[in-house]
Amino acid sequence: MKENTADSKIAASAAVKIALTLTRDEESELKNKLLDQNIHAAAADFGGEFISSVSKIIERCIVAAQREGIIQSTHVEEGALAGAAREAISQITSKAIGLNVGGKIGIARLNDHISVCMFFGIGLLHLNEIAIGLGHRAI
Repeated sequence: MKENTADSKIAASAAVKIALTLTRDEESELKNKLLDQNIHAAAADFGGEFISSVSKIIERCIVAAQREGIIQSTHVEEGALAGAAREAISQITSKAIGLNVGGKIGIARLNDHISVCMFFGIGLLHLNEIAIGLGHRAI
């Protein structure tokens, strides 16, 4: 990326990329490449009935980010991440209410910018709609 590119844009781009990885090997390779650029990243899978899964998805974000050392266990950092996750979820709510969802969460942090990308498959059986939600917060 260009040197004058905003950290928020770089963090958001990294979160999208990590959410779109297809395998754990690809995810691990990308996390290492991002770390070379001082971008810390994590990913987690999710799935279930949308309404009952919202709080579990947000919890998975927080746990994954803490596990990878992206955030510390403080109200400020957990709250910022939860807010970004909630924003990402809110962007697909109208498509997902009443249906099953499954997908992958990508989290990336560069300096004081943190982004959460959620890649959703929404639907029943193999009849899925695909959607991406993206949220950002400054810590």
